[in-house]
Amino acid sequence: MLVGFQTMKIALAQINPTVGDFAGNVGRILEFSRRARQSGAELVVFSELCLCGYLPHDLIERPDFVERNREELERLARQIPLPAVVGYVGYARSKTGKRAANCAALLAEGRVVFEQQKMLLPTYDVFDESRYFQPAERQTVFPFGGCRLGLTICEDIWNDKSFWANRLYERDPVAELIGQGAELLLNLSSSPFTIDKRAVRHDMLRAIARNYRVPVVYVNQVGGNDSLVFDGSSVALLPDGRVAAQAKAFEEDLVLFDTKIGAGDVRPQPSGELEAVYSALVVGTRDYVNKCGFSKVVIGLSGGIDSSLVAAIAVDALGPENVLGVAMPGPYSSEGSLRDARELARNLGIRLEQIAIGEIFQTYRAALEPVFRGLPEDVTEENIQARIRGNLLMAFSNKFGSLVLSTGNKSELAVGYCTLYGDMAGGLAVISDIPKVMVYELARLANAQRPVIPAPVFTKPPSAELRSNQTDQDTLPPYEVLDRILKAYVEDLKSAEEIAAHLDLPPELVRDIAVRVDRNEYKRKQAAPGLKVTSKAFSVGRRFPIAQKYVT
Repeated sequence: MLVGFQTMKIALAQINPTVGDFAGNVGRILEFSRRARQSGAELVVFSELCLCGYLPHDLIERPDFVERNREELERLARQIPLPAVVGYVGYARSKTGKRAANCAALLAEGRVVFEQQKMLLPTYDVFDESRYFQPAERQTVFPFGGCRLGLTICEDIWNDKSFWANRLYERDPVAELIGQGAELLLNLSSSPFTIDKRAVRHDMLRAIARNYRVPVVYVNQVGGNDSLVFDGSSVALLPDGRVAAQAKAFEEDLVLFDTKIGAGDVRPQPSGELEAVYSALVVGTRDYVNKCGFSKVVIGLSGGIDSSLVAAIAVDALGPENVLGVAMPGPYSSEGSLRDARELARNLGIRLEQIAIGEIFQTYRAALEPVFRGLPEDVTEENIQARIRGNLLMAFSNKFGSLVLSTGNKSELAVGYCTLYGDMAGGLAVISDIPKVMVYELARLANAQRPVIPAPVFTKPPSAELRSNQTDQDTLPPYEVLDRILKAYVEDLKSAEEIAAHLDLPPELVRDIAVRVDRNEYKRKQAAPGLKVTSKAFSVGRRFPIAQKYVT
């Protein structure tokens, strides 16, 4: 039992909301609330902006959207079967500044009994909350069930001076609430997954619990929303930092935290970061496809490692009956690659269609011959093949209402080793934030669960097979080297000189890669949305100009 603490059973309700789906989100909140009450909970806590989904972006600028949040919140308060803390878009209390606020409301006795605005509004990486919200001017504790609650929203807990060497904000909402006598900290979050973030987040929460000697209840959103994937991993920590309750990662869940005994439900967690990344890709793919109104996907299967991994992820996300593979051998495609694509499809249990593009390619060449006469073949002819395949995949998409999953990885996208309107065509770039070396690691993980990717796929040299005897390493350094350079340049923002010195690589090699990254920004701006899993993805969180001449 927590000494001097009013006993309470708190349910951590980890749900997967959809942006703008008020009816569906309210339904999930009510369903989990009923389950919480049946489990004996006296308070149920949901995630940040769960009522409308996180983040609605410019929907927040629509007055009717903000008003709908308020209407649904009041309706929910009248129906909810037990006291609940719910996140929503509310009206700011300030007379100046933004009209909207990121809010949490305590619902009880059929009404809203307390509201708290978010104070710290992140503006880094994928976040731009100050664009939409007015920050809270102060935080206030609220008495509930004989306990003084300190209610915070996501970023409000990410500024502990005892944990962070360099803080982003002058104020610390947690310290202010503790100063007012808060005995229990609640945090509603929509914290996206990235590699290693779960560990950092846990260490930070544990530091807060230990530092202030209070229990910490953290409830995070789960599921995919556009490029972001939320891992859930909601947790309740005791004042000594021990885990009292924890929800599943990457799944909806409801766990109970009993403050009387200082314990609750503890679910198993991913065994490592690679398993977490794979789960994130599966959840992100499933939710992107379903929340965008699709049910089926189509994938170009080349017999290579990238398309093989994307197919395995798609089957885990949607089921084999909803995945169509299309093999499109060209004049330079090897029989081995076609054989591997067929074997992969059989192992996954998906339908495979085959359309040879040789004759189509010759028709293109014949049409262009009068204009190209006398000019040597180059990347133009290679790209035509890729664009033929992109056209065919989009035809399948149009005819059958399926979403095309593009199969390019982060290493290729970084240096422009991809074809606009060709292999970049599609509605979702599943592995666009996965470096090539990690692609192999994830593929091995997928095979460890069930052997579906043929063995030759792992051993043959990577190749686009757009010309005779082509391999990726004809124009790129080995991926083991390339990926280290790219992480340092793209994610860690190191200069070419720093990278060359640190990795003991030729400076001209590193500068060449850096220039390729910068010069191919125009391609990435036209790429399909991708699922973010690293600290810096080629997405909304990385904002570099296209027309620029700065050289690192």
